[in-house]
Amino acid sequence: MPPASKPEEGEPASPLHSQLAKLLSALFYGTCSFFIVLVNKTVLTTYSFPSPLILGIGQMATTIVILYVSKLNKIIQFPDFNKNIPIKVFPLPLLYVGNHISGLASTSKLSLPMFTVLRKFTIPLTLFLEMIILRKQHSLNIIVSVFAIILGAFIAACSDLSFNLEGYIFVFLNDIFTAANGVYTKQKMDPKELGKYGVLFYNACFMIIPAFVISISTGDLQQATKFSQWRNILFILLFLLSCLLGFLLMYSTVLCSYYNSALTTTVVGAVKNISIAYIGMLFGGDYIFSVLNFLGLNICMGGGVMYTFLTLQGPEHPKQRVTEEIIPSDAKLESGVD
Repeated sequence: MPPASKPEEGEPASPLHSQLAKLLSALFYGTCSFFIVLVNKTVLTTYSFPSPLILGIGQMATTIVILYVSKLNKIIQFPDFNKNIPIKVFPLPLLYVGNHISGLASTSKLSLPMFTVLRKFTIPLTLFLEMIILRKQHSLNIIVSVFAIILGAFIAACSDLSFNLEGYIFVFLNDIFTAANGVYTKQKMDPKELGKYGVLFYNACFMIIPAFVISISTGDLQQATKFSQWRNILFILLFLLSCLLGFLLMYSTVLCSYYNSALTTTVVGAVKNISIAYIGMLFGGDYIFSVLNFLGLNICMGGGVMYTFLTLQGPEHPKQRVTEEIIPSDAKLESGVD
């Protein structure tokens, strides 16, 4: 992964390299996010796997193994553990655990279109947190596009004929955790501190232990061990694929946020959901059609496309772009797993 490591060395990137890195990192994140939702939906719904937390633990374990082996083979670099690491990482492990649990739980309880619509509320939350924590300013057009997304999501949610209170609670918690995780990751990705890989590795290390304890205390682990499909080769392959995609999603989220911004990473995920929503309508089997719901979906998607168009036109604040591109150490996170 040499191209991704150059900015961490403190070397200025050329404008062409910088723009290409921004584009490719966004496409990489969107692709990973697209496929993991489909795979998780299959594992948790089609196969009725009873333990989303165990699936999340599998993704964390995969992340730890891949990054540690890569460090041993000198493919990547990140700081060795010391007593200051927990302080540098906090509160990311808590946000990561909350993001994983609420995301996987909401995926299993909502139809794909409604899941992707309600996840749009991550965008205004991220915008708000960027303004408060990172002190970042946004243009009126960007704010209008965000509120168009909120309006569409609200219309679609109000007319949801498959209303599931538990699913709605989980997905809104997931929105909060995702937004906070994205912004704080951007804040803590200082190459002189943990760097991209250090943030990924130590977050996974710190969150896998409490997640495992929770799985034991809630009986989640016991349900997973008694699951009847462990002899099904196709299910096992999908479970392992979900674990691999979990790592790729974590990595692509950090990469996209490093080269772009927390809000842009969130919106890339929202635009990706345009495809997922319509695929869910045609092939998901759990979408209940209504005119108002369909109208809300399209307003929501239109807002996402509008934001994408505005950001592709260029940065909102040239001065801020120069700071982020030429001085990567000032780019201190936006999630991002779905």
